[in-house]
Amino acid sequence: MGDVKALTHLVSSALLTQGALAADVAGALPAGSSVKVAPGTGNAFARLDMTDTGNRVWTLQSSPDLSNWTNVSTLKVRNSLLRVPLPKVANKSHLYYRMKYDSAVQTAPNNVADALSLPATAANYALPTLPAHLRTQAIRAQDNTPADNATTNVGATLGRVLFYDKRLSANNTTSCSSCHQAEHGFSDPNRFSTGFAGGHTGRNSMGLTNARYYIRQNFFWDERAATLEEQVLQPIQNTTEMGLTLTELVTKIQAEPYYGTLFTNAFGNSTVTSDRISKALAQFVRSIVSGNSKYDQGVPIGFSNFTASEARGRGLFGAAGCAACHGSDNFVPGNLIFNNGLENPYVDKGLGAVTGLSSDEGFFKVPSLRNIELTAPYMHDGRFNTLEQVVEFYNSGVVNHPNLSPALRNPPGPPGSPPPAVRRLNLNATQKADLVAFMKTLTDTSVTTDPKFQDPFRYDAP
Repeated sequence: MGDVKALTHLVSSALLTQGALAADVAGALPAGSSVKVAPGTGNAFARLDMTDTGNRVWTLQSSPDLSNWTNVSTLKVRNSLLRVPLPKVANKSHLYYRMKYDSAVQTAPNNVADALSLPATAANYALPTLPAHLRTQAIRAQDNTPADNATTNVGATLGRVLFYDKRLSANNTTSCSSCHQAEHGFSDPNRFSTGFAGGHTGRNSMGLTNARYYIRQNFFWDERAATLEEQVLQPIQNTTEMGLTLTELVTKIQAEPYYGTLFTNAFGNSTVTSDRISKALAQFVRSIVSGNSKYDQGVPIGFSNFTASEARGRGLFGAAGCAACHGSDNFVPGNLIFNNGLENPYVDKGLGAVTGLSSDEGFFKVPSLRNIELTAPYMHDGRFNTLEQVVEFYNSGVVNHPNLSPALRNPPGPPGSPPPAVRRLNLNATQKADLVAFMKTLTDTSVTTDPKFQDPFRYDAP
């Protein structure tokens, strides 16, 4: 016999009276597993929410008397979570359920259709529908897609699964999506993200919307990764964030049958390599492109859809020089990196910590402003909680620094005059509100709610 361990909450369709017994047996659960009771819907009077970082196979059992148990179904936990509805049964005043774990019974179907909710035909990632102003040559020139990793529908589908797979962390608790949450513009609402072992990152997680349009190609706040393909593997190997070696990563992915199909679809055969993982993840990230914000809808109609405040804010955005760092209809920088005068000296030296050069201190990547409303908190260290605070910083708080970018300095005076002073916006309350209102027109929830960018794993038991 295998090691048989019985779970947990025993649930009656009439009364939830078995809490004491549940506490008695909870200690027998395998490491990394737990269960809680949630309200049921439809024909289910309750639901068991099973957390199991071991992604094991369990047997759902029922009993009328807590003595004689009947197997109901064999269920596999996928991606560390399983939701099991407990059905109502006619003519049963009391019917109890439990989940049983047996280490000798660990076989269950685990192919694509079993593990994942994917469309029969791969979703469109390669050719997103974009308005004319986002198909110009100037916009295409911002695209950092390399020649050897063009986004394909099947490649980005594989990347989507990898992006949400907690097996990319050492203890199966953390995925890329843990720190880049769709509803928050693929960023983290916490100032610093929590890693697989409970530690915290040193910087705020950057939003991923329109990461494809960063002409400099370099990634991370300090641009230490030369390409997106290089960047996506670094959090996986980081000892705080996900904690795997690349060898361990490949071994874990190879162990899941459905990945064989996905890699074959994307690359022609089932071979799993870290290079292929990086390419698929990069394809998925580059496919997260915004083109249906209020701003985009306003371009072809002269922004007649804007409120008076939004229209004034748009004018201020240009007049105040914001476009120097957030240019074009993608609101991204050109081929420059900036020091925006957050402090002097910088506690986090940004690019300067990478190069060791004082002339690089305080330089940080400038992300796109698209979906900026959703990605709070702001700056590399998440020091500002709201867009209002960000605007106030540029209005009154920019600090002089030897590396301060020219856009934040006043023009030099005649020969012999003092060095240029820091440029602050000096807006009134209405103008500051208008600028925030304009930035909110860049919100595009059609991206953050699009099913093709959501978690594809099946968590609900059949």
